[in-house]
Amino acid sequence: MSAELKQFISSYATFAADELNDITSRFTERSVFKNGFMLQEGEVCTDLVFVQNGCLRLYYVDNDVEISVWFAFPHSSAIDIYSFISDKPSVYYLQAIEDSTVWYLPKAELTTLYEQYPRMQEMMRKFWEDAVLNLIDRFTALQRDSAEKRYLDLMAKPPYLQKIPQKYLASFIGVTPTSLSRIRKGIR
Repeated sequence: MSAELKQFISSYATFAADELNDITSRFTERSVFKNGFMLQEGEVCTDLVFVQNGCLRLYYVDNDVEISVWFAFPHSSAIDIYSFISDKPSVYYLQAIEDSTVWYLPKAELTTLYEQYPRMQEMMRKFWEDAVLNLIDRFTALQRDSAEKRYLDLMAKPPYLQKIPQKYLASFIGVTPTSLSRIRKGIR
């Protein structure tokens, strides 16, 4: 079982070793090839996904343009929160941008874990809080910061620059690829 998955879960709540072993044993490993999907628009997000290695991108399509909203790097989670919680069809795609290995836990299994280990509810509450705070930060940056500042903030995060194609980075910071090229030239 993945030591990184155990560490991820333990970062939100404390479990005894046997509890943590049982919890992580409920996750299923899956390989996702580059450009493969974990979720497509119209499907309900039923899995909590942990990225072991690789990178996943959450995006939507607007007028035939893909808009990247989130990237999940190794040892982090990937999920359409709205669809997962509401059981409504997703408006997003969750796609591997490189060959990836993930661990996933079906929502039904998570509910079982809530009953068996009440501390799982605390773990997930803290996870949701963390996710909401990250989304608020991202939303605020898109509203408040200039495109140049958003790009400079990304430069401080090497995984973004090393793994993410420029066209995805451009949509993530809310600009066209041409605008991103101008920003990059202006910064050099």
